[in-house]
Amino acid sequence: MTAVGNAVSRYAVGDLVGVGCMVDSCQQCEECAEGLENYCDHMVLTYNGPTQDAPGHTLGGYSQQIVVNERYVLRITHPEAQLAAVAPLLCA
Repeated sequence: MTAVGNAVSRYAVGDLVGVGCMVDSCQQCEECAEGLENYCDHMVLTYNGPTQDAPGHTLGGYSQQIVVNERYVLRITHPEAQLAAVAPLLCA
């Protein structure tokens, strides 16, 4: 992680983290309140999800940087030698 917003409380710069298939949701609907964000009509997917800035959609693994709500960031505790085993778990 290279930067965090001032409202982020769970992570710090330098933490090893991963991002799955979602980067945001409305966090206000019934589905979000029940922890079922994958059913949210306003979820933003990691790849080809709508964004306000150019190019107008998320680029997934082709991104040079990504902004993710901390709710959808996962701390990675595996040793560096095992990082290749983590990737399939994030986008299964």
